Amino acid sequence: MTAAASRLRRLAAPASPPVVLDSPERCDLCSEPIVPQHRHVVDLQVRSLLCACRACVVLLDRPGAGGSHYRLVPERRLRLDAFRLDEPAWASFRIPVDLAFFFHSTAAGRITAVYPGALGATESRLDLDAWRQLELDNPVLGDLEADVEALLVNRAGERRAHYLVPIDECYALVGVLRTHWKGLAGGGEVWREIDSFFDRLRAQSRPAEEEQRWQ
Repeated sequence: MTAAASRLRRLAAPASPPVVLDSPERCDLCSEPIVPQHRHVVDLQVRSLLCACRACVVLLDRPGAGGSHYRLVPERRLRLDAFRLDEPAWASFRIPVDLAFFFHSTAAGRITAVYPGALGATESRLDLDAWRQLELDNPVLGDLEADVEALLVNRAGERRAHYLVPIDECYALVGVLRTHWKGLAGGGEVWREIDSFFDRLRAQSRPAEEEQRWQ
């Protein structure tokens, strides 16, 4: 998502020293004050992520409410324990690192692959034939909501974790790397923070099989 605008860049930016603000953070849609833990909305026209107050969330939490302009980022987090992605399949994506996320971009008209690094989020050209095969092997990918949900993959070291997550989670992970990366290899601190991120995500997620049983 290299063309992402200011809100995406802020999510992925290094942490700044605490600043005492004269006024609270405000909703990017209506300018009302918002609480620290709030929902996000994707602006499809400029590919940016916006903060939303409770009233705007309620307004946009209906099918088609945002038209072709806004889309509310959902909250579901699914752990894909039975996900099928072997080494040859992963290599076919030609992604140079072992952390990446994939989402359907309406603006690009295709699946987009992005990987986080010390300098932020980098978009990678994706082999669409390889993605179609991955969808055949994992039908859960057919449930990805365009622009606002992503497949998040962690294959660093011996890790093999796969999640269906809100897109803002992916950019939060980008922020973790940018904030804690040291030197050429990242250093021990960044990997502890990455592991902490995925520990939290696992605790907040439910198995995909559990959701399928209720559908």
